[in-house]
Amino acid sequence: MAGIVNAISVDVEDYFHPTELAVSAPVDQWDALPSRVESATRHTLDLFAEAGVKGTFFILGWVAERHPALVRDIAAAGHEIGCHSYWHRLVYDLTPEEFRADTERACDVIEQACGIRPRAYRAPSYSITRKSWWALEVLASLGFTHDSSIYPIVHDRYGVPGFNRHVSTIETASGPLTEVPAATVELTGGQVAPIGGGGYLRLLPYRYTAAGLRRVNFQECRAACLYLHPWELDPGQPRLARGAVARWRTYLGLAGMEGKLRRLLREFSFSTVREVFHAAN
Repeated sequence: MAGIVNAISVDVEDYFHPTELAVSAPVDQWDALPSRVESATRHTLDLFAEAGVKGTFFILGWVAERHPALVRDIAAAGHEIGCHSYWHRLVYDLTPEEFRADTERACDVIEQACGIRPRAYRAPSYSITRKSWWALEVLASLGFTHDSSIYPIVHDRYGVPGFNRHVSTIETASGPLTEVPAATVELTGGQVAPIGGGGYLRLLPYRYTAAGLRRVNFQECRAACLYLHPWELDPGQPRLARGAVARWRTYLGLAGMEGKLRRLLREFSFSTVREVFHAAN
């Protein structure tokens, strides 16, 4: 589809990294679990290559340290390299010092793997909220130019309701930061609904995401930022999540996700976060 180019991004983490699995797959068990991140991410790269699309890959430091060749191949394919933390811990559960140390460690191992220092960041589970607003200044002080950690919606785990739905500049004590929120649409009455991809693409009918994206592109004349995870393209992954809600959020729609992504890449135009949002509007 010609016209507005949107940003597409991939949070590179293994199937046992999502926050929903924090209890059933704690950190001290990660190295004992069979990893599937390399095959799932390479499949994602193949789908992007088939569509001629470049995206931003926000890489978990834990993954980069164990799969450096994967990180090198992502960069060699022309995709933007971003940072997704090291341990996939929620930012608002950390102190500023812990957050800085985690981010620096992640950036170090990513740079060691591919020679590129990330300049775009995404927090695990969009966990930069009002109570972790201080993290934006830390990111600016570490040299990041772009952040995509704020979801301007109401959610039980994340979200900053009322925040600008479109790209904007956040001024911090350490300099400006271009904030790129996940895509949303404004409904009648001022309510905001998420259309950013990920679970919303996987759980809901394709027409929901497509209609929302067309609304942002053609009615608002703005670019949107979408995201996904490699494990969402891996229906054969082990089922580790406990509890009905966690299992529903994590596994529902896995079988249909690839078809939805192929159609999305075919029907809309996409590029990297920093290419699309090179300067705040």
